[in-house]
Amino acid sequence: MDEAQREELLARINSQGATIGAQIPDTITLAGDELHLSEFLIETRKVDRIPPEAEEKLTEAKRALREARARRVERLETESLALDTAEAIADEVVGIDRALNALENIRHPDFGDHAHSAKIADHKKWLGFLDTVRR
Repeated sequence: MDEAQREELLARINSQGATIGAQIPDTITLAGDELHLSEFLIETRKVDRIPPEAEEKLTEAKRALREARARRVERLETESLALDTAEAIADEVVGIDRALNALENIRHPDFGDHAHSAKIADHKKWLGFLDTVRR
């Protein structure tokens, strides 16, 4: 892989739309135990509030995924790799990013209500700002 290809892969994994259509890793290893990530995501979405025992797993999963991502990105940035190996690593990074996005949003399964509430709060802030400007 030459430097132009390296830069292209790094740009790809850092683009905002990179996770669209990406595969979530089936499993990750946490403290020596294998966690079936897809199954974990499905199970935690079924509950209204994440129980304390699952909260610890959720935190560990996010930490482990961030560490795994950082290791792979460092390899892409520094190691001399064959193009096919580098592309496979980039695909893994994008899959890890998708899993992290899913884990970060696990407490908000109803995005419509969340988005609506955020929009109303934003409008209230702007109205408050306009009131202060008019005075």
